[in-house]
Amino acid sequence: MDKQSNNSKIKVCVGLSGGVDSSVAALLLKQQGYDVFAMFMQNWNDAETTLHGDCEWEEDRFVAEMVARKIGIPFYFIDLSKTYRKRVVDYMFSEYAKGRTPNPDVLCNREIKFDAFLAAAQHLGADMVATGHYCRIESVPGPDGKTTFRLLEGTDPGKDQSYFLCQLNQEQLSKALFPIGHLLKKEVREIARQADLMSADKKDSQGICFIGKVDLPTFLKQQLEPKEGQLIEVYDAYYAQNAQYKFMEDTMASLSEDGKARMITSYISEDKELPAAEGSKLVPEKIAALTDQDLRRLSRPVDYNLEFQTETYRSGKHHVKKTRYKDNPFGRIIGTHEGCQFYTIGQRKGLGVGGHKNPVFIIETDPVRNIVYVGEGHTHKGLSRSCLRIAPEELHIIRKGQLPAMGGIGSYDVRIRYRQPLQKAWVLLRESGLYVVFEAPQRGITPGQFAAIYKEGEVIASGPISDERNKE
Repeated sequence: MDKQSNNSKIKVCVGLSGGVDSSVAALLLKQQGYDVFAMFMQNWNDAETTLHGDCEWEEDRFVAEMVARKIGIPFYFIDLSKTYRKRVVDYMFSEYAKGRTPNPDVLCNREIKFDAFLAAAQHLGADMVATGHYCRIESVPGPDGKTTFRLLEGTDPGKDQSYFLCQLNQEQLSKALFPIGHLLKKEVREIARQADLMSADKKDSQGICFIGKVDLPTFLKQQLEPKEGQLIEVYDAYYAQNAQYKFMEDTMASLSEDGKARMITSYISEDKELPAAEGSKLVPEKIAALTDQDLRRLSRPVDYNLEFQTETYRSGKHHVKKTRYKDNPFGRIIGTHEGCQFYTIGQRKGLGVGGHKNPVFIIETDPVRNIVYVGEGHTHKGLSRSCLRIAPEELHIIRKGQLPAMGGIGSYDVRIRYRQPLQKAWVLLRESGLYVVFEAPQRGITPGQFAAIYKEGEVIASGPISDERNKE
């Protein structure tokens, strides 16, 4: 019996979005002999809000239906908007309200595509579900002899989407197919053109999963009330006298081969880097010798406790009495903002700050006091950190036996945002959590974002970055 005959016994539901990736995924499965049907998810209802994104689901549904007809597979429609709002959007609002930065795409895959959508597909008789993600799955024998599944990076380095799937579990992976994970994006488009699919030249979707490209503060203001707060610029001089920064610097120096601490990241974006800062490789034995207390403190950001005193002065020919802030060697109040919940660490746009030679970035937010701190330039000391923590109750392990044993240490690759190049790091597993100590400082380590841990191209674990602000 040939492979196609075997495949014909497997019923696969393709999540057809109207984009080229899911279209080609459906086409390839059909060509491989699977019993394929398509289902389009409506996960966002514009009628429920005054906000309209660029991603209009009606047009996407029309394209998806035309693609299914062209391929010759059944087409179904399902409305999961209530589930999406409850499991993804409400979570987003909750996290932003706490001053953290969630990733809705990661949650959408865990809670919707490979949970609610999977259940709906199984109700229609599907054995498996397929999507157009650029990633791969490989089955291997587990330690108990049972089959386990490896979640691997996609072949196209510019389109790899394994990060977005870092919260999937073994049960979900056992029901998943990623037919285009071995292809390059240009190959996917060429396959679509050759098959004359309507989605062949359709632009990739952008923005929040299933909502589209929207102005995030405007979106959040639907539920989160604006609250004016201070926008404070922090000068480099602040770090010379800050106890937390001194601890971080001394600790990182003690962990390096030559006793020098590398404190400034060279990373600007996925395709830009500054010249590497001075520093040497870290010594794993020294990292392993750190106590839980040392690691917990190393994962904390710098605490900003700038105070500004006022003084009165007389201005103009009438000597009108006015009040101003006294000069502070460590920083200055440069404006106001609408609320910490609308901003994230590393953000550059939307601050309304001028008069600087170099770009100004958010280096920290204080949701308790509603203060946003900024710094000037890519090399500002507040942008970089070398350690993060994932709380033990939030650590998600995809494949067991790949992380260090409790109390151990291992060398891994880690990314803290989509499209970030994998970063070399040492991972330690302790009772107080999983710690990641990066070989090179990282830009914008942000509470709430997911850190995904890789080993030789396989995603083995993940978890949201713990909020260590103002914790002793």
